[in-house]
Order: sequence, then C-alpha cells, then structure tokens
Amino acid sequence: MTIYESKDWIQALDQELNALDLHSLAGKKILVTGSTGLICSAVIDLLIRWNEKNNEKIIIAAAGREKRKIESRFGRFLEKEWFDFAEYDATKELHFDGFRYDFIIHGAGNAAPGNIAAEPVETMVSNFIGLKNLLDYALKEGTERVLYISSSEVYGKKENNEPFSEEEYGFVDILNPRNSYSVGKRAAETLCVSYGKEYGVNSVIVRPGHIYGPTATPTDNRVSSAWVYDVAKGKNIVMKSEGNQIRSYCHCLDCATAILTVLLKGESLKAYNISNPESVITIKQMAEILTRVSGTGLLFELPTEAEKSGFNPMNNSSLDSISLRSLGWNGIFDAARGFEHTFRIVKQLL
Repeated sequence: MTIYESKDWIQALDQELNALDLHSLAGKKILVTGSTGLICSAVIDLLIRWNEKNNEKIIIAAAGREKRKIESRFGRFLEKEWFDFAEYDATKELHFDGFRYDFIIHGAGNAAPGNIAAEPVETMVSNFIGLKNLLDYALKEGTERVLYISSSEVYGKKENNEPFSEEEYGFVDILNPRNSYSVGKRAAETLCVSYGKEYGVNSVIVRPGHIYGPTATPTDNRVSSAWVYDVAKGKNIVMKSEGNQIRSYCHCLDCATAILTVLLKGESLKAYNISNPESVITIKQMAEILTRVSGTGLLFELPTEAEKSGFNPMNNSSLDSISLRSLGWNGIFDAARGFEHTFRIVKQLL
C-alpha cells in the first residue's frame, strides 16, 4: 500500500487545500529540494492533489540525488507532463542548464540527529553551499522567489519556557560539533538576506519546529518519527530522558500549508516561525499520546554517550507563530489528533 491509497491521507490533503488558494501558482514551475523528505514530500503531495482537482497545472520539479527515490515516493506522477525529476546534490554544483524555475522551495539538508553527530562537516557545508548554489541560480535566471526551510534550532538555548519570537536568539556553543546544524542554518539565513541586500534576490525564510507525520520514512531516527513506527509495530516507547523538553510539534501537512502560505504571502527577507499553538507540548506528553492511541507501554532507559551526542541541546524550542498566523494560516491538527492520524496511516503502510 502507498500513502496515496490511504483515505485518511487524501481527506487530509483535501481539508488542507480547502483553506489554501494556490491559483496564483498555476502555470508556474516550482523546484522542491529535499523532495522525498518528511516536510517537502508533504508539500509536493499538496501540489499534486491541487493539480488533480484543477484544470490549470502547477509544474513540479522534485529534486534529489537519486531518481530511484523519487520514483519510489511519487510513482506514477513522473508520467505526468506537469511532474519531473531534477538531479540535485546540496554539496555539488547545479546542473539545471536550460531550465528556469519560477519558485524554489529549498528543504534539502542533513536533519537526522545521528547523522548530524556523525557528519558535522557535511551537515554544515551542505546547509551553506547548497543554498548558495540555489541563490546564484536564482540571481542568474530571475527566479521570482526562493523559500529557505531553516529550523527552530537557530534560536539556541532559552532561560525560560516562553516561546521564541523571530527576533529572539539564545546561546549556541559554536565549539560543539553537534551545533554544526544550528550554526549552518544561522549562516544560511544570513546568506539569504545578504543576497537580497546586495543582489536583489527575493527570498523568504521559514523556521519549522519539530515536524512529524506519515511522510516520515522508517529510517528517520528523530524521536517523533521513530516512536510512531515503533508503536505502529506494537513496540513500547523507550525514552532516554525525562522528556521535559518543550517542543513546537507540527503535523507535516500543517507545515506544508505554512510553507506555501509564506511562499505566496510572506514579506521578502523575513523569517517566519512554523508552529501550531495547539501542539506545543513536552517530549513526554508526545510519547504519552502515542502510547495511548496505540495501546503500547512507555519505558525509560539511560542513554549511551553516542546517543547523548546527537541530542538537541535546547530544553525549550517552542515557537511564537503570530507572524505566520497574520498571513491567514491556521493548522488543522492539534497534537492529539495529529499524532493519532499519523499512527493510523503509518500502521496502514506497514
């Protein structure tokens, strides 16, 4: 079974599209990097579903290193005249000669905690160089807008439990290689606004919190993804901390509609937090929701040194989403509904 055979997924796509006007993108070419990832595959699924329901089409280019992965995720849509594969590697030069994309949504990058800890150099380099190559392309080809998917990790550590606003930054230890991710994201954001100031490239930035959903792959080792697969298989959740860290969780489809809203309505060279106020909970509360909907248990174990090295150092990464909601965006999945919806679909896919 594929995700497109899930009635729950299709109904959710339709519900999200009911509150999202994409007609201004009809006839436009959109390049999406990180296209098979948790966030951007949901973005593409919304665009695909919009095309299925409308006569005018949005031209979608799903970018990635391997066409095989694109074929595995998007299957029959590669046969459509409005869907294409674009070879892209965030660490290498672009090869888009002869193609002009009107919009670029850049979501490629190393986001898995274990990979960040093991490959801090590649994590940092791909964040910066990957974006620079796309900004150079946008400058050369006259791309209308680049949307950069950053992260809540740019904020660093916070001394209280209040949500971060877009203008508020905490401490980041630049000598900790785990922070190659957050420092790389910070540098990339500055690169966006620098290209805007010096060269006039139109870009906008989004900072997602902790995104989850059925578009996560079975190999995704972020806890909100790994635990969903565990409980869907009937396994207990094993926590490696007390779980008191506060997170802005957001369902992947709510995140996708937020990205498209900012792409169309966001102010140039501005950053927008992506956070659903109804989904700001602790890691433990997230685990309790999953064990409740699945009937599994919740256990605690001490983490290994290797596991601790990959932990997000932020005790509070909750986000204020006033700026995003001022554009007319609202999420449809609170934490309880969202994690139950995710569990149900993942169980169907196994």
